[in-house]
Amino acid sequence: MDEQIQKWLYDILFSIGEIDKYFDQFEKKFEEYKQNTVLKRAIERNLEIIGEAVNKIIKIDPEFRIENAKKIVGLRNQIIHAYDNISDENIWAIILKYVPKLKEEINRLLKTE
Repeated sequence: MDEQIQKWLYDILFSIGEIDKYFDQFEKKFEEYKQNTVLKRAIERNLEIIGEAVNKIIKIDPEFRIENAKKIVGLRNQIIHAYDNISDENIWAIILKYVPKLKEEINRLLKTE
């Protein structure tokens, strides 16, 4: 595996780890998330980092397989450029459903290097 791609995969894992750690301090409940602006911004920042890392990976190697890569990059773009159009419900669903799947996928990719 390309060394730079490997670094970006670790960046993705690190950001996912930070998202997980936030819920050591706060209850993992939608109402907590929705009312806590600092928590929302921290999670959004990590989602931006994840999206940027995926974007860099697919630019270097368009054949590199990350499930939902285009959607991940699209989310990054939405957070950065259409910040006023972000739905708390959508981000929450991503945290619950897609972030854990991405974590498993990235761990698998790093183990097969």
